[in-house]
Amino acid sequence: MESFFSTTANCRVRWLDLPGSGTPLVFVHGLGCASSYEYPRVVADKNFSGRRAILIDLPGYGYSEKPRDFSYSIKEQAQVVAELIGHLKLEKYFLYGHSMGGSICIEAAELSTANLSGLIVSEPNFHPGGGFFSQQICSVSEANYVSELHNTMIKNESGPWSGSLAAAAPWAVWRGAESMIKGNHWLTIFAQLEKPRSLIFGEQSLPDSDFTQVQNWGINTSVLAECGHCMSWENPAALAGALDSFCKQHE
Repeated sequence: MESFFSTTANCRVRWLDLPGSGTPLVFVHGLGCASSYEYPRVVADKNFSGRRAILIDLPGYGYSEKPRDFSYSIKEQAQVVAELIGHLKLEKYFLYGHSMGGSICIEAAELSTANLSGLIVSEPNFHPGGGFFSQQICSVSEANYVSELHNTMIKNESGPWSGSLAAAAPWAVWRGAESMIKGNHWLTIFAQLEKPRSLIFGEQSLPDSDFTQVQNWGINTSVLAECGHCMSWENPAALAGALDSFCKQHE
């Protein structure tokens, strides 16, 4: 893996730069996840068409460092993503983020729009309040989550998420969840961004009022078959195809 020192997080951030052709796509993972763990299967799929992919592990997750004194807020994680884009001196790039990563990418797109070719988000947090896991995580104090609930959630999780959650710093997970609950007007920012945008949902996550609203605004949407929120695990080929299709359209 490659790394750079983030002045925002005051730590080393690591990423995979998987070679390929075309405008690179930067992948940003969700809460308790890691791009290095979640997205190689998507990038390797034939439907992705061999595009260059940059898979960042955010501070607190995967192979990146996990400082105790970083906020792990959506805003500051977005600044880290913007730092990486600047570090790589990308002349053009696409951004893709899932769940919490979608919210991070929406804010990162605001910070680094000049060379942005397009933004793709899948089932992001569009509003304050968080989702099921964020609310569960923040149902206890940070101290109690770190000392007890984090390990309990890992033991109780039977899917692939357990692996990346085990590699995540529990304080990063709790603070990220808290930031999503505090929230921002991510849907408004997404709607007003003057760049190509796309919203992806798994068919098992529908109906969803935000998805319908985005469709009504005339913004591009995609529905992936045979999957729900965990689309990169449940149907990686479909996700690869949706990402490739959008990027080819806006290359």
